[in-house]
Amino acid sequence: MRKGGRRSEPEEQPPGESARPTRPKSREELRDALLGYAFRALGQRALSASELRSKLERRSEDAELIAEVMARVQELGYQQDEQVARIETSRRGVGAFRVRQTLKRRGLDTELIDETIRSIDPDQEHAAAVELLTRRWPSIARKRDPRAAAYALLARRGFPGSVIWPALAQVAQEAAESGDFAEPDHE
Repeated sequence: MRKGGRRSEPEEQPPGESARPTRPKSREELRDALLGYAFRALGQRALSASELRSKLERRSEDAELIAEVMARVQELGYQQDEQVARIETSRRGVGAFRVRQTLKRRGLDTELIDETIRSIDPDQEHAAAVELLTRRWPSIARKRDPRAAAYALLARRGFPGSVIWPALAQVAQEAAESGDFAEPDHE
């Protein structure tokens, strides 16, 4: 019975009557349920094949069924490791090292990772570092050693030294010209 939108405790079965047995799901029903789960998971976030397989393995122990579902979502174009790699490279404010680390963690193939890293435009990476540093400069400039703080920020974000130093020089020069940057006093 429903009272106030809540379910009441199930009524006890009279002696001699058994609860209605549930029939086991057919293979097609299990596949459809797993496929629906895969679509919902992929609808939330682009997943690598490794990530999706791991999620499916938590739902089913049938390796053949998991392989079938994986093949179907890939066939339909819902799961593509190349798409995951493109998304990671387009993230704002991260460098090539961070992209490589993230793609490895997400289980992408080494060949695809290398290809993705080679496709990163050095000019765009430099522009991303400058943009991040410019945006964060007001707080960095107040630090005791702004250059060290800026370097540390960009290094944590995965930018290589070959990108960090020119970006830092550019932002420091622009800040000095505008009067926003002063070298700390060394006594």
